[in-house]
Amino acid sequence: MEISELLTFIKVAETASFSDAAEQLFVTQPAVSKRIAALEASLELKLFDRIGRQIQLTEAGHQLLPKAKKIAADIRDIKRSLTTQDEVITGELKMATSHHIGLHRLPKALKQYQNDYPNVLIEIDFTQSEDAYQQVLKGDTEIAVITLSNDENPMIESIPIWSDPLMLVVGQDHELANNESKTNQEVNIEALASMPCVLPDQNTFTRQMVDKVLGSQGLKPNVRMSTNNFDTLTMLVSIGWGWSLLPSTLVNQHHKVLAANDLILERRLGVIYHKQRTLSRSAAAMMSLLEKEISHGHDS
Repeated sequence: MEISELLTFIKVAETASFSDAAEQLFVTQPAVSKRIAALEASLELKLFDRIGRQIQLTEAGHQLLPKAKKIAADIRDIKRSLTTQDEVITGELKMATSHHIGLHRLPKALKQYQNDYPNVLIEIDFTQSEDAYQQVLKGDTEIAVITLSNDENPMIESIPIWSDPLMLVVGQDHELANNESKTNQEVNIEALASMPCVLPDQNTFTRQMVDKVLGSQGLKPNVRMSTNNFDTLTMLVSIGWGWSLLPSTLVNQHHKVLAANDLILERRLGVIYHKQRTLSRSAAAMMSLLEKEISHGHDS
């Protein structure tokens, strides 16, 4: 059994495609097929079922995958420990982040990182904060820049970087926008909860915050639509589908910001890593760069 065979097995399992695996590994498809065949021969087990053009893991394949990933992670750690004395930081940095943070918080840091460490190849998975959290927990990625969870996990180190106030907003034509303009009063939280709203999905850290605050007052939001895409929520508010809570970076001229002292929310955005994982020098450099955002007071 060769290391290259295990790494190829992992990539085929992740992509469900011999051709895609070959492309990502920078080898030919016959080379991928040869490695998988050799691995199956050495184990005397069939690892993939080939049904038409579809490739699926067999039961043995499912059992092997987490073990193969652990071996791959151990190999990466060995390589890192042997190269810690290098003067120039090189290699790869695998990280994950949410779409919103990637668009509105990370560009400056990513540009600076690329200038400081041009020999590092950065691989970024743009996904949901909750998925990125699980990637770090399972060891699939080194660090993640996400909306931090309010529930602590003893295996995860969380470093807050930015505060992210959520603004209560409606469209300019919404009845609450007109009422507040006339009365200049705060929105009644009970009346608000009964009105249609558009919010992130229930499995998101942000939605859990909203539900917790409203639930503490015996209220439940009247959700007309839920989506994990903040840009979509921004659009839905603009066209009058309901109220929402949006990051200040997304509030625009089509929105009316309302006051509600009983519904003041602030997310914590930051970086996480697994406490039992030795970070690569490239990951440590990114952590250091992000932590400078704290000292500079960048919370907008």
